[in-house]
Amino acid sequence: MSKAKGSSSNVFDFNDSSSPLASQLANEHRRREAISAREVPTPPKTRYLTISNQKGGVGKTTTAVNLAAGLAKSGLNVLVIDIDPQGNASTALGIEHHSEVDSIYDVLINDLPLADVIATCPELPSLQVAPATIHLAGAEIELVSLVAREQRLQRALDDYARTRQREGLPRLDYVFIDCPPSLGLLTVNAFVAAREVLIPIQCEYYALEGLSQLLKNIEMIQKHLNSKLTVSTILLTMYDGRTNLAAQVANEVREHFPEQVLAAVIPRSVRISEAPSYQQTVITYDPSSTGALSYMEAAIEIAERAASL
Repeated sequence: MSKAKGSSSNVFDFNDSSSPLASQLANEHRRREAISAREVPTPPKTRYLTISNQKGGVGKTTTAVNLAAGLAKSGLNVLVIDIDPQGNASTALGIEHHSEVDSIYDVLINDLPLADVIATCPELPSLQVAPATIHLAGAEIELVSLVAREQRLQRALDDYARTRQREGLPRLDYVFIDCPPSLGLLTVNAFVAAREVLIPIQCEYYALEGLSQLLKNIEMIQKHLNSKLTVSTILLTMYDGRTNLAAQVANEVREHFPEQVLAAVIPRSVRISEAPSYQQTVITYDPSSTGALSYMEAAIEIAERAASL
C-alpha cells in the first residue's frame, strides 16, 4: 500500500527537538558540555563528610561511592571509609573485602594503622578505600569496652593524615564515611570523625519520616562529642520526573532545608542500579548515562560550596 507523499507517520525525526527522545538527548549533551567546562575547585582543607540516613534504601551507599568517584575523576584525592558491615561501598569500588582482608574493623578494634588497610580503586587511581568486612557486624559490641570508643575512627584518620604528610603524599581533599542505617557506635564514630553530614533523601512517600530523629541524634553528637558537626548537604535521590509525588516531595524538602538541598537531583536509573554488580560506580560503568551526569553535577556542586563552609 503506497504512502502519501510527505507523510512521516512512522518516522521519528531525531532532529526535531519537540520529540521527547531528541529533547532528552539534547539536554544530556548540554549537561555534558557544562560539566566539562566547569573546573572543580580544591577545598582549602580536607573535608570530612558522613553519609547518613537512618531510613534504609534511600541510596546512601550509592551516593557515597558515586560522589567520591565523581570528585576523584575530576582529579581530587578522595578516601572512602566503609563502616557498614554489609560492605556494599567496598563492592561498588572494586575492593576485596572477604573475611581474611585487613579492614576498618582492624583499625577500630585492633588499632591497626589506617594506612595498612587502604586499597586503591582499580578504576580511579586517586580514590582510596578502607574496606569493610563481615567482622564489623560484631564491632558494635566489641567497641563498648574500649577506651575512647567514640573517637577511634577520628584518631585513625588524624594519624593517617600525618602519615601522608610524613611520606610526602598529597593531602586528601575529601573523606566520605559510609555508615550503617542505624545509630550505633559505628555511626557515632562516623559523626565524631566528620565535620559535615550529607543526608540522601528519597523522593517518595514518607521521605521525611525518621529525619527528625536523625537530626535530634546529630544535635546530641554536637552537644556532647563533636561541636563542629553540621548538616551541610541534602541530596534528593530516586527522583521520578513522571510522578507528581516526586515533585511534591522535592518541594517539601527544599522548603524545610533551603540552604542544604543541592540543585542537582539523582533520578531513578537502571544504570545506577546495574553498576555495583560489575564492581563499579555509575561514573565509570556508564559515564554518559543520565545517572552519571547527575552524580557528577552533585559532586561539582558540593565542591563549589566548599568556599562558603
